Amino acid sequence: MPKFEASEGLPPASFEESVEINVNVSEAYLLFSDFERFPEFMEGVERVVKTGDDTMLWRATVQGRPEEWLARITEMAPSKRISWESVSGAKNNGTVSFERVSDTVSRVHMRIEYTPSGLVENVGSVLGIVNARMRGDLARFKRLAEAGGAVTGSTRNGPQMHRTIR
Repeated sequence: MPKFEASEGLPPASFEESVEINVNVSEAYLLFSDFERFPEFMEGVERVVKTGDDTMLWRATVQGRPEEWLARITEMAPSKRISWESVSGAKNNGTVSFERVSDTVSRVHMRIEYTPSGLVENVGSVLGIVNARMRGDLARFKRLAEAGGAVTGSTRNGPQMHRTIR
């Protein structure tokens, strides 16, 4: 995963956490790879729109301000991993990996690195506000998946082939 340089002298921040979900790994991956459904479980995310085969436009409220950025999927390995990096706007990158625990339980591990922009976001990062928000996103993802969200989801593209995009 690429590392970001500090912006305006601010160090990059990171988030890393796992959650076990009572659905099989394919269902967890299917739900997470349906990017346009992110507003259902990600706090502050208003809209995610695919703009190309491997790019998405994000619109969210970050620290009370509307933000928009373009992200590029760098890898999709079905039922294993999804990686991305921003190409405009808020600097961030990350990987979500999916591990089979049993036939009916999977572990979802999220690792994100982001560069806070400005004092407000840096203070929020130091206080753990952003990380608490992402922890909440994982908890909401778990609830949605366990409620059958992947099965009834709006996935339009069918199964994804493994690909690394450069």
